Amino acid sequence: MTVVAQSWESREVASFFHTFTDLESLQANGSVVIDHGDGAFIVDTAGHRYFEGNSGLWNMTLGFSERRLADVAYKQYLEFPGYHTFFGRNSKPVVELAEKMLSLAPAPMSRVFFTNSGSDANESVIKLLWMMWAAEGKPGRRKLLTRKNAYHGATVMASALTGKDYVKAFGLPGPEIVMLECPHAWRNANAGESDEEFAARLAKNLEQRILAEGPETIAGMFAEPVMGAGGVIVPPATYFAEIQPVLSRYGIPLVADEVICGFGRTGSLWGATAVGQVPDIVVASKSMSAGYFPMGAVMLSADIDKRATAASATWEEFPHGYTTGGHPVGCAVSFEAIRIITEEGVFENVVAVGETFQAGLRALADHPMVGEARGLGLMGALETVANKQTKQSFSGDLRVGERIAQEARNRGFIIRPLGSSVVLAPPFISTRTQIEDLLKVLRDVLDVVFEQVKGEVR
Repeated sequence: MTVVAQSWESREVASFFHTFTDLESLQANGSVVIDHGDGAFIVDTAGHRYFEGNSGLWNMTLGFSERRLADVAYKQYLEFPGYHTFFGRNSKPVVELAEKMLSLAPAPMSRVFFTNSGSDANESVIKLLWMMWAAEGKPGRRKLLTRKNAYHGATVMASALTGKDYVKAFGLPGPEIVMLECPHAWRNANAGESDEEFAARLAKNLEQRILAEGPETIAGMFAEPVMGAGGVIVPPATYFAEIQPVLSRYGIPLVADEVICGFGRTGSLWGATAVGQVPDIVVASKSMSAGYFPMGAVMLSADIDKRATAASATWEEFPHGYTTGGHPVGCAVSFEAIRIITEEGVFENVVAVGETFQAGLRALADHPMVGEARGLGLMGALETVANKQTKQSFSGDLRVGERIAQEARNRGFIIRPLGSSVVLAPPFISTRTQIEDLLKVLRDVLDVVFEQVKGEVR
């Protein structure tokens, strides 16, 4: 009897249930199983080599073969392989990473604690805010301000904060979520309204909404400096300058979700710096460990630290934490990743090649199916439209974003589909030539897909 070995791809489809994947397209196109990585490239089991134009999920910023991170992890595993941060205990790598992050914070921060991801970091902040307000005699301050198209994670309350329609699949958001407008001027500004006027209108609307809900019911506002999974939405330059005085007037803490933007993605070390945001709490993840270990962090301003500490006294502890939050190996890896980014010329490379990336991306705005090309640093998006004049989107059943991503993949480039748009976030170590190649292929792919769909647009 002859036994025929199954391919990795067939085994994968038969055994694995994919998350955030178009399952219909997966059945038609199959999956990609990765064998190994090499710098900014991944290589699948068939030997096909792809430039990873999304850094995995924004996080593999130093590529897929950074030996220094592997060496640090190995060394730490030998010295002290794992522990927790409960009951006043800790390990040296945690302390070193905490000091490093506080020294680099986008606004003065007092202390930090670590989590396993951006999702549970945001979840942690929600619990902290609710505990803090209740301890201060204001248990009704439980509502959370967020924005349409925001993405804050996949845990229950982090999903509730996420302003995407798919959260309805889980019966979210609940009554504690207050959904605000998305600061996407190209899509949402009124005719003839400048970016500054648009930002001022959103601030006015914010104040009206706070008063309608009741300031005494609102616990905090969560905001990505630049919306990542929402489509790389860069707010108007005056947006945060307009809304922060409104929040301050009603004592509402601002939480900067820096999970995607933090540690260089925007061309500034922090997204908050790039867009003029001054947060009370900072949430970080992804580039923090360059994707080499599951890590997240919550940094607290002196005011929030003091108030959270006082609130904890009621319970004789801060009644929250994760077994592996502050894992010594993860902290050692993150410390080294941050060191490489900030001290080994990587951040400077982001700034340099980011200019090439943004210029090339905006040059694609002249394509007949591109409505807007937008981005900052090494993050960008192309929003495709069926009609450039009216900004009418393509019908979802055309799967334009999926088609673009598939055609790019056929040419050796991984990019992310997002409805009828595509999102790009190349690794921080990308070279100018690699960025130029990505942009050239993208224009070719747009031409191909445009020919496919222009006869199907109704």
